[in-house]
This record gives sequence, structure tokens and C-alpha cells, in this order.
Amino acid sequence: MLGFGLSIVVDVLLGFLVGSSRMAYAALYPLMVALNSMPKAAVVPILVVWFCIGLGPGILTTFLISFFPITVNIATGLPTLEPELEDVLYVLGARRWDVLVKVGLPRSMPYFYGSLKVAITLAFVGTVQEEMTADDSGIGYLMQTAGSQQRMSLAFAGLVTIGVMAIAMYELFSWLEKRTTGWARRGSEAHCWRPSARAHAR
Repeated sequence: MLGFGLSIVVDVLLGFLVGSSRMAYAALYPLMVALNSMPKAAVVPILVVWFCIGLGPGILTTFLISFFPITVNIATGLPTLEPELEDVLYVLGARRWDVLVKVGLPRSMPYFYGSLKVAITLAFVGTVQEEMTADDSGIGYLMQTAGSQQRMSLAFAGLVTIGVMAIAMYELFSWLEKRTTGWARRGSEAHCWRPSARAHAR
């Protein structure tokens, strides 16, 4: 949760920067792609050497494995404003900052919540991978130890625990999305609604 929370804060700011500036997009996006393409299993030993076994490598592994979806979705959703809408806003006296913060950022919220649902599953994968590779605690370490001792029931219990936590976080983000971006579904809900025959008769 620490690594995932850190990735949310950093990635929202980075995604806002990348999505609002063409220069930042051209400079930073290739670097993010290169960083995301690195196998995290190869990065974990380096993090352990730098930060020793403990909480630090796990937090950083979770951050590295979940930052890309959030940043890319924010950067993609931010500039989705129609050119005509931007022209109208500028004519009405809006500044570039007003357009980005008051219109662009809310418009990117569905992208943001979609990225959270993807990133949280990756965060659990990264954390467990780090615990299995170079840690002395956690569910990943427990599963590694259980597998070496042929205690399959304990290993499956670890898998079930990870799955339950991932589902809980996914449902939490889905609930938050419905509470904060209901306007994004209004059209689909209106499309699904059909007046009754009695209403037509009236």
C-alpha cells in the first residue's frame, strides 16, 4: 500500500505534466517506456543491494511496476478535449491552466480509475515477486518457504489471500469511480432507460 500510494501521487503529477506539455511528452515518454520495459525480476537484486533487505525494496518494486499505467492514462486522458470546446473556453476568458485543471483533469478521471484497477493487480504481483526473490517476510516469502517444504495448502492459502486483497482493492476503486465519475455514465444509463407503456399513454 505504501508503494502503491506513492505511485499514485507521483504518477498523477507526472501524468499531468506529460499530458499538458508537448515538450515534456517528447522528453519523458520514451524514458518511461524504457523504464517499464525493464524486467522487474532483474531490478529487485539491484534494489536489495542499494537498500538492503526490508521494506524499501518492496515499496520501490511496487512503485516501479505500477507507475506506468497510471501515468500513461492520465497523460492520455488529459488532452482529450475537443478543439472546439477549447476554443469556446478560451473565448470565454479561460486560461490554459483553467482548461487543464477545471475541465481536462475531471475528463481524465475515468482513465485514472481504469489505470488504478490495472495498477493494483500489478502492484500485488511486484510485491510478491520481491518478497519471493529477496525478502525475509511477507506473503511471497511465506509461499516460497511453503513450496520448499512441500506445504502446498499454505502456499495456496497465500495465493487466495493475495486474490482476496486484489479483489477488495478493485471493488474499492470501482465504488469510488461510481461515486465521483457518475457523469461519465449518464449517457449510457439514459440510453438503457425506457419509458413504460403507461407513460406513453399519458
